[in-house]
Amino acid sequence: MMRRRFNRQTKTNDAFTDLLFNTLLGFAFMFLIAFILIAEPDKQGNVTIKAEFLITVTWPDGHPDDVDVLVEDPNGVVLWFDNKDTGTMHLDRDDRGAVQDQMMINGKMVTNPINQESVSVRAWVPGEYVVNVLHYKANSAEPLPVTVKVEKLNPVVTLVYYGVQSLNGAGMEVTATRFVLDGSGAVESTSGLPKPLLTLISPGKGS
Repeated sequence: MMRRRFNRQTKTNDAFTDLLFNTLLGFAFMFLIAFILIAEPDKQGNVTIKAEFLITVTWPDGHPDDVDVLVEDPNGVVLWFDNKDTGTMHLDRDDRGAVQDQMMINGKMVTNPINQESVSVRAWVPGEYVVNVLHYKANSAEPLPVTVKVEKLNPVVTLVYYGVQSLNGAGMEVTATRFVLDGSGAVESTSGLPKPLLTLISPGKGS
């Protein structure tokens, strides 16, 4: 009689243990699913864009004029506002001066005064690159100072060119710099010898 009572109690304890284990297992599984769902967006948003060179063109904040950057690679391919991606070069920012400088933030119209265009060279090829600036649209006869900076990003950031060009009217194109890369991607030489690029591309709409 005592043995039967003992066996019945053991079975009850085993059932309770199984129930507790399954409950804990379920909580652990739900915690794992929740962790995956929370962590996944961060993983998707962690995107690294590789760039070898960065070309930045700026002109006075708030100025209404439209300035464009044109870059020719060693293969004769020209990057400009109507050809924003060549495969190895990308126009990251196309600024049109005062046009499209206003944006709606939290129900309020905000003006972005910064005038800047930027180009990333994501894969280099040996040979000469030409960097020009074009005064696409002028709203006055006053000379417009345009700053051009070219940086080599790898293995450390180094300055290839920095200078200020003066644009004096719509349609004026100036060569800021020309730089030559050797077989290892190092800058072999630079020059400011003029080379028009606008004549190499088809006329397009305003940038």
